[in-house]
Order: sequence, then C-alpha cells, then structure tokens
Amino acid sequence: MSMSDPIADFLTRVRNAVRAGHAEVEIPWSSFKERLATLLVDEGYINQAVAEGEGVTRKILITLRYNEEGVPAITGVRRVSKPSLRVYSGASEAPRVRNGLGISVLSTPSGMLVDREARKQNVGGEVICEVW
Repeated sequence: MSMSDPIADFLTRVRNAVRAGHAEVEIPWSSFKERLATLLVDEGYINQAVAEGEGVTRKILITLRYNEEGVPAITGVRRVSKPSLRVYSGASEAPRVRNGLGISVLSTPSGMLVDREARKQNVGGEVICEVW
C-alpha cells in the first residue's frame, strides 16, 4: 500500500521516537528524506543519519540527540506544507520558528535550506516543516 505523505511519516517517526526516549529510529529511504535528515544533522537536532541497505529494503538509520540529563534536542516538529495544501514562502517571508530558536525547512531551487539560510541567499520556496 502506498503512503500519501511520506514526509509526515518521517516527522512522525522521529517525534514518536523522541517521546519514547529511543536512541535511534529507522525510516524508509528516499533521497528527499535523506536530504532532510542531513539538514537536521547539520543543524544539530540529530547526531547521525546513515543510509543502509539496497533497493527496496534501503532505509535511513537516525541516531537521536539527547543532552546529559536525557532531554532531547528536538522538542517539537510540525509539518507545514501538505499534499492537500502546499505552503510557499518568499525569501523575506520565510517563517521564523520560536523567534529564532527553531528552524523552518524550505525546499528551494538552491536545494533544501533552513529559513535563515534562505533569507541570506534571498531565495524562497515550499515550507516543508518546522523543528524546535
């Protein structure tokens, strides 16, 4: 059976794993999800994202980040643009999450960028999700 929104599934798996206190989570592979996971590693929300396997069994193994007291780096995730309602933003209107304490992920012609990088490069695009 096909999935109607694989990005929402990605975000839900990460959110559920963080709430359950898991160290890592497996997600079915796609190039878009791999770029999103790499962006979250670069921003410091997760420790590591490794693609493993071949063909249809390929998956992304994400290692979640917690501090010394066990508090997760990700406290919230929200899907913004959905298959039924796409949300686009210009460079100057890129949404700020929690007054700069979180990130908005945008899919732009320059690739997948966080909101502050999109403003710096003066490029807009589809607002994929917010992470804080």
